[in-house]
Amino acid sequence: MEDQDKLNRIIEARMKLKARFEEQMRNTPSVADDQPKGSGEPNRHGMPVIPIGQTKTYKWPVLDLGYQPNVSLDRWRLTIDGEVENPVRLTWKQFMDLPQTKDTSDFHCVTTWSKLDMHWKGVSLLDLAALVHPKETATHIMCYGYDTYTTNLSLEEALKPDVLLVHTYEGQPLPHEHGGPVRMITPQLYAWKGAKWIKRIEFLSADKLGFWEERGYSNTAYPWRNDRYSD
Repeated sequence: MEDQDKLNRIIEARMKLKARFEEQMRNTPSVADDQPKGSGEPNRHGMPVIPIGQTKTYKWPVLDLGYQPNVSLDRWRLTIDGEVENPVRLTWKQFMDLPQTKDTSDFHCVTTWSKLDMHWKGVSLLDLAALVHPKETATHIMCYGYDTYTTNLSLEEALKPDVLLVHTYEGQPLPHEHGGPVRMITPQLYAWKGAKWIKRIEFLSADKLGFWEERGYSNTAYPWRNDRYSD
């Protein structure tokens, strides 16, 4: 009964969050762009399947900061804090006890490759936000990895249904070199917006640049606008 009550509270909070950000999400370029740049048939969201400047790949290249932290499941923790009513620090079991989402999405790397139809399982950022109840002042998040990586997203991007913290890829545990045990994916944006080896999500009352954003990458990262670098 306690587990069902918790699930019901998450579902109710999720619906409120979706209603709060629905119009903003509907007006973002990854949904509302009437002239997206790219090629191929429309993807599941109506965008050209291959964004401008991208090439389809069947491999999954490994990119990182030169350090791949090895975090065991018993040591792994996910802190969610900042501009929230109910900050939490989740263990692996607590994370796995949350609603689990299966999803198929594409992966667009700023280094010009795209890998299509990747099958994931994880926890949606929307459900994690519903767990902690963002304050009315919250507008963005900052994601932190165990490798010291950081990246930022607006809430209207972070709360989209394809944005997940994934632990499973193609039915197997997420490979260590790709951010296992858990990484974030942001299919509607370039992939640097999804932190590998994620350990913390901080809700912010104002935007703040992450690792690559401070080094000249775009703050918005829309693939169908070739939005790779800041002006």
